Amino acid sequence: MTKKTARPFLGMILKGYPRISESFISNEILLLEEQGIPIHIFSMRHPRESFSHKSVQQIKARVDYLPQSILEALPQLLFYNLVLVVKKPRAYLRATLVAFRRFLRTHNSATIKHLLQAGYLVQKLLPESRVVHFHAHFAHSPSSVAMFASQLSGIDFSFTGHAKDIYTSNPLQLKEKMARARFVVTCTEFNRRHLSTLAGNGGVPLYRMYHGIDLGLFSGGEERRYPTRPYHFLTVARLVPKKGLPTVYRALKRLKNKGIDFQHTLIGDGDDRDKLLVLIRDLGLSGSCRWVGTLTHEGVLDYYRRSDLFALGCEQAANGDQDGIPNVFVECLATGLPVVGTRLSAIPELIEDGKTGLLVQPGNDREMARAMLRILTDTHLREQIIRSGKERVRQAFNNRNLIADLFSIYRKEVPALGLKPQGMSNKR
Repeated sequence: MTKKTARPFLGMILKGYPRISESFISNEILLLEEQGIPIHIFSMRHPRESFSHKSVQQIKARVDYLPQSILEALPQLLFYNLVLVVKKPRAYLRATLVAFRRFLRTHNSATIKHLLQAGYLVQKLLPESRVVHFHAHFAHSPSSVAMFASQLSGIDFSFTGHAKDIYTSNPLQLKEKMARARFVVTCTEFNRRHLSTLAGNGGVPLYRMYHGIDLGLFSGGEERRYPTRPYHFLTVARLVPKKGLPTVYRALKRLKNKGIDFQHTLIGDGDDRDKLLVLIRDLGLSGSCRWVGTLTHEGVLDYYRRSDLFALGCEQAANGDQDGIPNVFVECLATGLPVVGTRLSAIPELIEDGKTGLLVQPGNDREMARAMLRILTDTHLREQIIRSGKERVRQAFNNRNLIADLFSIYRKEVPALGLKPQGMSNKR
């Protein structure tokens, strides 16, 4: 009898797992597994929430957590890294020199932690994992760990850049990661052009891959009726500066001053929660606005179906952080919920003003209030937006089509995974 060859694994390095706000990552992992790619997850942090999306429960990948605090885990971090120094002195010296150079650029001690975490991963977790390639989600700390793990193990790495991780990273640090990576994926064309400019003549393959959604999950249900008062408005977001939530509330104040009767629901949580709740009170909106905290995907979907309008005021934060295409926009359009957003970053790649939604300038609450009222009262415009929005998502954001494209990237760029063309079995 011939001995079966053990399947090679893709090592996925994540900031935290699972995370409610990062369902696009868990969905990607689940779909890649369905395509026949075995995955081993290395998470830098334990989950922050006590619950998770249903899709997470279907994922088969083993999850190992890296020590997230140097002080608490110093003995085991030092032990495994010292063993690695003895086993691979040259590789460890090269990685240390890279870490030292990066530390001199930013004076950020996290660089040292990332090197130690990578050493722990390579020495303690990697030998029994059958991982042949590392892929990190986010261009900051997860890709730093992946880069050092690659240097220490000789295994190639790649990463996916999203939003904050691209625009708040030190450009030289990010350029160095791209130069060392086998390939880079990002979720918008706006991001791809930015990274291409940053990479210069580096020649790293850069792929744009939108965050797709399960169209079956967001289709069906009752046909939307023409909205009547009180209107039901919805916002789903992390409560952080780049979401532009004060603009939304000031727009709502303008609508209230016009005598518009509405109820607004805010779903999400974050560092700005208390500031926003105070703003709601100070604007006299407490009777019309409510905050319900973080909900599961299923809970959010229920609000999509019951609402008349979705509003979000994305803007560039003081530290350069900005959104790409908020995933909630894609989900709203798929359910037929009209969106009012802002002209920022890659948002116009999804929201075409006057066709698939309405866009206003960031920070302009007067313009936002006007757009919200227009999308509620202009029947012809509303019907066109709902129809065109659904079609845009169907054409460009179907996760089944996108995961097939991502599978093809892995098949091309990571021969060690031994992936066969789709349509042929990857099982052994």
